[in-house]
Amino acid sequence: MSSAFVRRRSQGDIFEAAKVLSAVHESDGYPVEGVAEPEKWLTPAGLLAAWVAELDGRVVGHVVVNRPQPGDEAAHMWQERSGDDSSAIAVLARLFVAREARKASVGEGLMRAAMEYTRENRIRLVLDVMKKDVAAIRLYERLGWQRIGEAVHTFGGGQIDAVCFVAPA
Repeated sequence: MSSAFVRRRSQGDIFEAAKVLSAVHESDGYPVEGVAEPEKWLTPAGLLAAWVAELDGRVVGHVVVNRPQPGDEAAHMWQERSGDDSSAIAVLARLFVAREARKASVGEGLMRAAMEYTRENRIRLVLDVMKKDVAAIRLYERLGWQRIGEAVHTFGGGQIDAVCFVAPA
């Protein structure tokens, strides 16, 4: 398997990323929301930047960084803990990797792109992850992210336990 190439997302990538998202949802149950309108879900309110990963010329992964929105528990927790203004906080979201690309460090490459962007822009990056997504949690911890608390993620009439993280300074 060749190595993945991470680059800024273009408008033309959204359709391909949406197909990957649908496949990831079918295999992993992620995301718990947004699959009815995947292209819309990939462009959340407050979007600052987005990246895709390509492997052998195909989009195989995706991530966004966006401004905190109402209900972003990790951002709220970090703001309370750090005293940072909300303008100095961003949320990592919409991270997913095609099953067939998971041994190619695609998730790590996407994470590093987002982390570099926020470091360059002097923004502290946070996220929440469902407790069931243990592989994602291992990745965040391996990259030095720190747990800052737990939350309950509410979606379309359902709820699921989540862990909140902040990126290394």
